[in-house]
Amino acid sequence: MKHVTYGEKSLLVGDEAADLLMSYATVLGRNASTDSVTLRAIGPDGNETDATFLLNPSTTMVIESTNGSGSEPDNEFVNEYMRRGINRLTQSFEMRTDDSLGH
Repeated sequence: MKHVTYGEKSLLVGDEAADLLMSYATVLGRNASTDSVTLRAIGPDGNETDATFLLNPSTTMVIESTNGSGSEPDNEFVNEYMRRGINRLTQSFEMRTDDSLGH
């Protein structure tokens, strides 16, 4: 699991969800785009919670590894949503770059 710090809040989410969240935020920023993503997370009190992250070009977020053990919250559906968004925006960015280079 990884700590995701967003604003003044730090939550635990699964490794894959945390990594995809950072990648998706990065790709959205490069494309001057915005989206919101709701992840299942473990809050400071140890309980599962739903956390919605607003991702835009000015998103500030830190993701840190942790030695915590335990089961990760299930985020497979939203992980797939972020994967599709990353792929779609990456292809769009590459197409715009090729067009600007005259390819």
